[in-house]
Amino acid sequence: MRFVETNGLLTPELLITTTQDPVKISKIPQILTPELNLHYPFTNELQTHLQGKQLLLDELPFSLSQLYEHYLNGYISFRKGILNQNKILNCTRCGNEDPALFASFDCARCHTHCNYCRKCITMGRISECTPLISWTGPESSFPPPDQILTWSGTLSQGQQTASDKVVEAIQNNSNLLVWAVCGAGKTEVLFKGIETALYSKKNVCIATPRTDVVIELAPRIKDSFNTIDVIALYGGSEDRTKTAPITITTTHQLLRYYQAFDVIIIDEVDAFPYSVEPMLQYAVEQAKKKNSTTINLTATPNQQWQRELKKGTRPTVTIPARYHRHPLPVPQFKWCGNWRKHLKKDKLPPTLLGWINFHLSINKQGFLFVPRIDLLEQIVIILKKLNNRIEGVHAEDPFRKEKVTSFRKGEIPILVTTTILERGVTVPNIDVAVLGSEDQIFTESALVQISGRVGRSAKYPTGDIIFYHYGKTKAMLAAKRQIQNMNKEAVEQNLLN
Repeated sequence: MRFVETNGLLTPELLITTTQDPVKISKIPQILTPELNLHYPFTNELQTHLQGKQLLLDELPFSLSQLYEHYLNGYISFRKGILNQNKILNCTRCGNEDPALFASFDCARCHTHCNYCRKCITMGRISECTPLISWTGPESSFPPPDQILTWSGTLSQGQQTASDKVVEAIQNNSNLLVWAVCGAGKTEVLFKGIETALYSKKNVCIATPRTDVVIELAPRIKDSFNTIDVIALYGGSEDRTKTAPITITTTHQLLRYYQAFDVIIIDEVDAFPYSVEPMLQYAVEQAKKKNSTTINLTATPNQQWQRELKKGTRPTVTIPARYHRHPLPVPQFKWCGNWRKHLKKDKLPPTLLGWINFHLSINKQGFLFVPRIDLLEQIVIILKKLNNRIEGVHAEDPFRKEKVTSFRKGEIPILVTTTILERGVTVPNIDVAVLGSEDQIFTESALVQISGRVGRSAKYPTGDIIFYHYGKTKAMLAAKRQIQNMNKEAVEQNLLN
């Protein structure tokens, strides 16, 4: 889209009544937002659709004249989608500055060769002539009901300590890291903090890197806050045009938000792709208000954060024990020799084969983690000769959800998997083995998460986690040490039976 600029104010090309030549928005040096006209009868539907967001014109089901009228009265703003300063490009929406991730095309809207961002193109193409449109009028607010939190459970001692810290951070608009061991019940730790925010009419966002976590978390939050509107956002979500006091979303969807949230809670902050993707971290920063709270949740903080915790420079609360007050199962290391050489002969290492046969004989389920998909497929073929019900699952498996469901029902005795199932899948009574734990895919974080699959249930709080290896690695040793340190801290805090 092209605009005419007069004293910092914009007029879209299609609404121009002068002979002044229009230019694409990236060429306009300074863009002003008119003063808010409090007497203007703004459209509630537009407010609901646009509040706290930054959207493209194509994403708005409103006429250009209607949008322009709201702009003139100070209720919406136009911002440059792409900044072009001395031929150095920057995407306002996703923060991309990599020249290799920009491209150009002959644009029918601005009638020039127009640069666009390839980094965030899945969210709709944003180019030099594309305005990002945001709401600058008054925010819609909701009157808090008498009872916001309808969850009636109780917290463990460790959970209560963390919950109090979350409430304090939200009251003070400060940031907090919650380092909770796998199975500690970190979701429940958030409830009082969310209630505190909602009573103060603050907007709350729970963001996570993975769609399946959003889908799993949404009904739990709705049940616990059943008097409050909750929306869930992910690719294809029906809630995309809605606004609510509680938003549960993938971190990718935050690219559409701008200064929207008073509280952002990032679940599994260490998970892929958020942990390695600056675009998603940029999206979080853009989505929160200037005066806000960020709560980071993780069972496996990175080394930098662990160092900052020890120095006292990162506010942190730890939950070193599970709610059922039993210690975390500690990994055992078992040397299995050159397991790749065995696989070349279509065989498994005898030690691992013994583990498989033992679990089949006692009818106890187990996860077997392996480094790569091609190895997984070969191992499943070998194991099906022992028991045809054994299955494998990986990220590209079209039947992944069905197999995980069958495993949860007890229909699959051994599930061979890649690191795709290191998180999010809880089965009450299982053991876990890792083949080739020395492989670089098995980082400290991954190995801690894998170990966290064992002993999560109060009914079955113990279990075995075995790392079958062809040489110990620093990651293996660090993962074991982290688990042992958490158990030690839990004893010191009297959090174990």
